[in-house]
Amino acid sequence: MRLVVSIERNGVQCLAGYIEGTSGTDAAFRYDESYLNDPDAAPISISLPKQEQAFTEIQTKNYFEGLLPEGFTRRTVAQWMHVDESDYLSILHGLGRECLGAIQVRTEAEEIAASYVAISQGEIRALAEEGVSKSAEIITKAHLSLTGASGKVGLYYDASNDQWYIPEGTAPSTHIVKQSHVRLNDIVTNEQLSLLTAKNCGIDIPKSFIINTGSGEENEVLFATERYDRAFSENPIVIDGLKCPARLHQEDLAQALGILASDKYEKKPSGYLKKMFELLKMYSSDPIRDQLKLWDIIVFNYLIGNTDAHIKNTSLLYSADMKSLRLAPAYDLVSTTVYAQSTREMAFYIGGEILIDKISRDNFQGAAKEIGISKRIAMERFDELKERFGHALDKSTENLCDSGYQRAAKIKERILKTGGVSML
Repeated sequence: MRLVVSIERNGVQCLAGYIEGTSGTDAAFRYDESYLNDPDAAPISISLPKQEQAFTEIQTKNYFEGLLPEGFTRRTVAQWMHVDESDYLSILHGLGRECLGAIQVRTEAEEIAASYVAISQGEIRALAEEGVSKSAEIITKAHLSLTGASGKVGLYYDASNDQWYIPEGTAPSTHIVKQSHVRLNDIVTNEQLSLLTAKNCGIDIPKSFIINTGSGEENEVLFATERYDRAFSENPIVIDGLKCPARLHQEDLAQALGILASDKYEKKPSGYLKKMFELLKMYSSDPIRDQLKLWDIIVFNYLIGNTDAHIKNTSLLYSADMKSLRLAPAYDLVSTTVYAQSTREMAFYIGGEILIDKISRDNFQGAAKEIGISKRIAMERFDELKERFGHALDKSTENLCDSGYQRAAKIKERILKTGGVSML
């Protein structure tokens, strides 16, 4: 199999290279000569620097498998496609037309049209009700590749008409829409509460809202997040009467560090925290500010009790011309500790400790020394976030309760009892 890899720069898809192999076990990516010779063409990943020779099978897998769904969604998609779930190359071939970031993957022979197909309110309700099988069906039919294990799809939203569309072919989506009851109880309210609280704490987040297809019950709601890796230009392409956003490239920190998606959690001390900050020091266009932004996100995840903040849940966002990159807005923020069945282990070690119940202010002091940022500045920000957190949570809870999501109040109380804030 030979797959063409292209990347969008300034709104134009450019040939980047090829993946060749019979399966995921021997697939290797190589840059095209024209891309190597283009001085303005940046590597598609920090872990895949521009070079003439092909990358190894493991280097190729580290990046490209990181574009694909995980867990039950991946198994269901593989069944729909009649391929083995371990064969990431075949799944990438089927889903690679619309990925996170600006990458597209296809065969050379494909002539792919772009279109938007309107979704009825009944289909939106079905997506909320039917669980991951419905999202896998949409993902497969629309050739959309979104990372993560939860049931989610990429859709286009026309706010002026309150109308949702499935992007088909090479058409880009504008929002990521997640299902609720295929995950955990009240997870949609939980995630919106967590994001609003982060915003109230001064943390940069994408816009998000709850889609209520009925009376707000678990099987009647969806969670929509505006894609920060999509941007409308002054003169956008129009597809089926809809303005088409340009793709901005992004990669998560696992891809950038060359770490497999299966190793996104730090199972034994491996220096994940230091590696993340070293990456920003070396590659961010504003390394000092981005390191402080990342520090704030890590502190916030501790306070709210988010033990699922693994390295694939933090990303780098490139400029339209790919000449600069910054830390992306915080996403996938949720309090996992409110659920009794969730782990109490953080996704990576903080100051030598991973169990949230044992992490204290002292561990964050140790972490600041480990990553090489000023202990005074780091701990001032820690203390400010801790002091701001309670009011921010109250304000977010009131906002959601006023919007009809009364269970936010119970989630708030669980956060205060189970999150890191309860340890301070």
